[in-house]
Amino acid sequence: MGPDKVREAAGLVRSGRTAQMSLPWNTVSGIDNPQPAMHMMVELGDREPPEPTCNKDFLGVAFHGKAVSHLDALSHIAYRGELFDGNTSADVVNATGTDFGDVSALRHLVTCGVLLDFAAVDGKDWIEPGTAFHAEDILRAEEALGVRIEPGDAVLVRSGQFARRAALGPWDADTEGSAGLHVDAMPLLAERGISLLGGDGDSDARPSPTPGIGSPIHVLAITAMGVPLLDNLDLEELAVACREEGAYRFMLTVAPLNVPRGTGGPVNPIAVF
Repeated sequence: MGPDKVREAAGLVRSGRTAQMSLPWNTVSGIDNPQPAMHMMVELGDREPPEPTCNKDFLGVAFHGKAVSHLDALSHIAYRGELFDGNTSADVVNATGTDFGDVSALRHLVTCGVLLDFAAVDGKDWIEPGTAFHAEDILRAEEALGVRIEPGDAVLVRSGQFARRAALGPWDADTEGSAGLHVDAMPLLAERGISLLGGDGDSDARPSPTPGIGSPIHVLAITAMGVPLLDNLDLEELAVACREEGAYRFMLTVAPLNVPRGTGGPVNPIAVF
C-alpha cells in the first residue's frame, strides 16, 4: 500500500474507536488446536536482592493452523511446485526458511478494511460450516451493508464462526467443515484489486468445492494473485463496532512479526473508526 492509500485509510477515522481481531494465545490442546502454542516462564522475580527482580516469558507456536490469528506470506502456498510469480518452491524454501516472499518483506500494512459480514446480512448469529460464499453473495453483502470494495482494500469475511464456537463448542474445520469463499468469488476480488484477504476461518470453504484441491482460495489468492491472507481472525468485536458505528469500511493496520525468511507470522490486526 502506498502513501495515497494510507491517507485514504486515515481519512476514514472519525470516532477513534478501535477493534482488535486476534484470538487469545491458545495453549490448550483441543479438536481445533492439535498443536497448542507454548507459554512458559524462564525466570521468576521471587529472588532476593539486588533489585530489580524479573519475570520473563518464553513463547513458541506452530502458527499455520486453525487456532492462531496469523498472516500467510507469499512463500506459504505452492501450486504444482510453484509459488507466486513463477518461483519454484523447492529452489527458494528450505529447512531454514524462504528466500522469496518472506513475511518481513511485507513490513507493516495500513489500508482501508472492508468487513463483509455475511451472518449479519442474513440476519443470523453465524453461517453454518460448509457454506461457500459466491461472487453474487459479495455483491449482495456490499449492497446490504452500504459498502464497496475498492482497489487496494483489505477484505475481511465474517461467517460468525467464533460466535458459533462460543455457543456450541469447538469442531475440526478440516473434517467437519467451515464457511468461506467459493472459487467463483475470486475473479470479482481480483477485478476490484484487493491487497489483502482474511476471515474468521482461513478464507476457504471446507469441504473444498473444488475437486482435488484442498485449499483453492489459498492457491488463487497467494499463488495466483500475490495477495497475502489473514487466517483465524476473531471478527466478533469488529462486527459489533461496524454495526454500532454504521460503517463497514475502516482504517486497518496489520503488523506481522519481523521474521526474516518466515512464511508468515502471528498478527493482531486493528480496525480504527
